[in-house]
Amino acid sequence: MASEPVNVSEFQELARQALPKMYYDFYAGGAEDQQTLEENVKAFHRIIIRPRILVDVSRVDMSTTILGYNTSAPIMVAPTALHKLAHPEVATARAAAACGTIMALSFTSMCTVEEVASSCNAVRFFQLYVYKKREISALMVQRAERNGFKAIILTADTPRLGRREADIKNKMISPQLKNLEGLVSTEVHTDKGSNMEAFASRTLDASLCWKDIGWLKSITSLPILIKGILTREDAIKAVEVGVAGIVVSNHGARQLDYSPATITVLEEVILAVRGRIPVLFDGGVRRGTDIFKALALGARAVMVNLLYYYQSYI
Repeated sequence: MASEPVNVSEFQELARQALPKMYYDFYAGGAEDQQTLEENVKAFHRIIIRPRILVDVSRVDMSTTILGYNTSAPIMVAPTALHKLAHPEVATARAAAACGTIMALSFTSMCTVEEVASSCNAVRFFQLYVYKKREISALMVQRAERNGFKAIILTADTPRLGRREADIKNKMISPQLKNLEGLVSTEVHTDKGSNMEAFASRTLDASLCWKDIGWLKSITSLPILIKGILTREDAIKAVEVGVAGIVVSNHGARQLDYSPATITVLEEVILAVRGRIPVLFDGGVRRGTDIFKALALGARAVMVNLLYYYQSYI
């Protein structure tokens, strides 16, 4: 690239050049035809900002609170699997702390909960998948709580892994996850494509349902957020089961293709919740104006991940 990158698309191109194709496709790709992946971004383009003039903006304070914790801006670091293939989780944790914002650590982190917790003093949340062997998920929750994490983000849209065809073609292989050492092996022998899909099929609990929020509450005192809500009905249900917050998310378009772009359903969810619990948002964010649009539609904060992945390559 002839000049310094100035936006996410240009950082993305540098990442494409730097990363092995298998890893770049893993980060950048979506499910099946990738229609939702494309629509996640395009849907933002259809939202028009109506500016007001002659307002004093010489001093702007973007600070807010999320679940009662102070943060410098309504922007969080989203949990993302196999983070270390691009950049070590501990480095991102330090960067988030330096910026005064909250990082959510992935369940499938390549650094341990303990390593991230000891890397710096900051507010952090922990993302959770529920495995068929519930004791593994319970142990991870307990480790997060013991190491000072402040909330659990339950990813609820993954009864099985989405069909990510780039990963299948590349025969994507998941490295052993240091966070899960001694608990479960990611080694799966398959000749049918991605071993990640085979691993997920072997481990993820497809029976997970609303009643299991009670089980999760029984093993932790931390507030619980549900990630993956895209409808009014599920937003209302989340309030009814007593969670502390929700994340409007379609898993970065990596699960169910032809599900709606997240920004198109955000207002529906906000109206259903009626301010009873905070609503966070992710999906398709590429610019500051995207963040502004999500906040204007009622999101408490926006979670980002590809932005910091791609910028790791400068």
